[in-house]
Amino acid sequence: MFYYLDGTVAEILPYLAVIDCGGVGYACKTTNYTLASLKKGQRGKIYTYLNVGEEVFDLYGFSTQSELNSFKLLLGVSGVGPKAALAILSSGTPESLAMAIVTGDEKRLTAAPGIGKKIAQRIILELKDKMAKESAGGLDFSGGGAPPAVSAAYPTKAAEAAQALSTLGYSSQEISVALKGVDVESLPLEEIIRQSLKKMVK
Repeated sequence: MFYYLDGTVAEILPYLAVIDCGGVGYACKTTNYTLASLKKGQRGKIYTYLNVGEEVFDLYGFSTQSELNSFKLLLGVSGVGPKAALAILSSGTPESLAMAIVTGDEKRLTAAPGIGKKIAQRIILELKDKMAKESAGGLDFSGGGAPPAVSAAYPTKAAEAAQALSTLGYSSQEISVALKGVDVESLPLEEIIRQSLKKMVK
């Protein structure tokens, strides 16, 4: 229903941003990551997700498509609702979430309030398994296609970086271009992802 909101930031509250678009204030539940990018009284653009259910009609907003994609991924995990997804995304960046999934880092997930070890393990298991299936089958993943780095032509770290980037919604072509020129042999995984993201942002 809503793809994004582009207007004036009317209010910033804990886990909530109000965007004024043409005189209508849209209350969007959001993360600390997104709130940090907004300033009251200034123009702001956030990508939205509408959660509709029985007696539920909530709008969620995110400063980047990467964070929105991460939110949707988390909602696809059994036992993870919007509140838990926001808590996880508020405790770090979308990039660190993607890395936690690829590397199996439970501590990164349990750092979020209300997220226990069992939920963290389930998130890693389900999403890592999903990435593996999508990559092996060459299916479309997060609107971007299978990451190119799962082939034998890429080193292991590059493959892991590509999987992490694919969870953020980047296409196989974008990932392939971003990885070119990055020293995947000597750099740590986190730095490979960081440098690739910088290239794609430019």
